[in-house]
Amino acid sequence: MTERTRISHRISSIAESATLKVDAKAKALQAAGRPVISFAAGEPDFATPDFIVEAAVAAARDPKNHRYTPAVGLPELREAIAAKTLRDSGLEVSPAQIIVTNGGKQAVYQSFATLLDPGDEVLVPTPYWTTYPEAIALAGGVTVEVFAGSDQGYLVTVDQLEAARTERTKVLLFVSPSNPTGAVYSPSQTKEIGEWAEANGIWVISDEIYQNLTYDGVVAQSIVEAVPALADRTILVNGVAKTYAMTGWRVGWMVGPADAIKGAANLQSHLSSNVSNISQRAAIAALTGPQDAVASMREAFDRRRKAIVSGLNQIQGLHAPTPEGAFYVYPDVSGLLNRTWGGVTPTTSLELADLILEQAEVAVIPGEAFGPSGYIRMSYALGDDALAEGVARMQRLFSV
Repeated sequence: MTERTRISHRISSIAESATLKVDAKAKALQAAGRPVISFAAGEPDFATPDFIVEAAVAAARDPKNHRYTPAVGLPELREAIAAKTLRDSGLEVSPAQIIVTNGGKQAVYQSFATLLDPGDEVLVPTPYWTTYPEAIALAGGVTVEVFAGSDQGYLVTVDQLEAARTERTKVLLFVSPSNPTGAVYSPSQTKEIGEWAEANGIWVISDEIYQNLTYDGVVAQSIVEAVPALADRTILVNGVAKTYAMTGWRVGWMVGPADAIKGAANLQSHLSSNVSNISQRAAIAALTGPQDAVASMREAFDRRRKAIVSGLNQIQGLHAPTPEGAFYVYPDVSGLLNRTWGGVTPTTSLELADLILEQAEVAVIPGEAFGPSGYIRMSYALGDDALAEGVARMQRLFSV
């Protein structure tokens, strides 16, 4: 019996997360003694704020948190999420329209699983986060890439979406700020896209995990705030991971209309039941407590954003647009391809990323993980000194 027949085609066709794969390789090299600087993981380098940790410690000591709780989430957390959704997304919802999930990834998976039947198409603005196509495929859907390059600021237009729409189109994925590009749609762009989706009866899954990480006065307006009529066909995905440096706590959520949330709740009741009560109590503290630490982390990200863009754009043949949100920069590296560096002539961004890792000991994610070749993603959620050294190594490698 071959390996392919031993497990299902559905599972064997899943690609490993490219971002986690590169990050794991970087950590393995570090453990072996190589001074690798990794720009791979989308993970804040800050510790979770103390008051959140203390809330978790107290929760762990309380026996009521040692038992099963509602699969859809603690009532207190759902109320806190409803308040946040009104505050940051401009949408008033009841706690009954919210499901707490094991991180944002589960919310993404459940959203697609709830909406898609086999053959349904999802319009996915590209570059995209590496997990989206896999979650769509697992739900039986078909990813339809709609590409916008650096010349468009990585922002797709309504004309592009309309050109890609077919009678099989059921869902539009909307992500602002974007992973991997850090691009943010303006309020007018968001409204135009939302009105187009509403006019065509298309569902929207809007990933708002980075909505509180924007810079230069930019606001990442929620698509349901821009077009309130769209709320009946929109699922919002969010979580505490990025804003509060809580990636390991695994708390996300989905917000949506009653029928979609009911279906997703039924799925979660069989899939995972409740999220860890300790993590949920920590998330309540994060959402309802002081936000000073969030502001401090955002200031640090902003400083690093400016530094990495400035440093990268000193490399001839590389163009790094200035991101307005999240903590990623997505340089166009097409000008570095088909040229010889250290005896190697990379023809793709995958080969270029290998070259950078081997010769500069810097880990970056190749554009193939997010769509077309010719780009790399670099997270600037790492220390200032490491960031500066990593960029300096790349400058030396690609010096003319």
